[in-house]
Amino acid sequence: MNAFGLIQTGLILSSTIVISSLQCNHLPLQQRKVIENSLRLLDKMGKEFPQQCLREKMSFRFPMQVLQPRQKETVGVAIEEILQHIFYIFNKNLTLAAWDRTVLDQFQNTLYLQIEQLEACVIEKHTQHCWSKEVSRLKLKKYFRKIDCFLKAKQHDLCSWEISRAEMRRCLQLIDKVTRKL
Repeated sequence: MNAFGLIQTGLILSSTIVISSLQCNHLPLQQRKVIENSLRLLDKMGKEFPQQCLREKMSFRFPMQVLQPRQKETVGVAIEEILQHIFYIFNKNLTLAAWDRTVLDQFQNTLYLQIEQLEACVIEKHTQHCWSKEVSRLKLKKYFRKIDCFLKAKQHDLCSWEISRAEMRRCLQLIDKVTRKL
């Protein structure tokens, strides 16, 4: 490769790094927009909460401390982990969920793209290493495992999905609240 080719390659790489860091600098603003869109899609996906499901309501107890760490990077990692769990939940046995499939696909795609963005911006080897040792990560896993077990115990019926959708809405609202403070 000649000197001109090396200069061009260097310019492309440096502009890519600048663009990427600019996107990461605006992550809280992007996050708020994505969360607002995700909340809209969750509402649009299904109808109002079915009356027959009210007696089955369940308290899963979201571990609030995972969104209250001291470091901004740790909050980003926690949010990314929460979104991964939500994505996982909404890729389960959805046959009995009476939701608009097109909107569900949009919701899943929105989550996936946001997870990718967060991974690119906030997960670095040292942050990931620290996060994996924290009790917070285990609390998040336990919380989402309760939801998953609830869905399985109810055989993924309509009410279990509606209760889970309401809980995921609550998670997204908590993320929104935290990102507005960043």
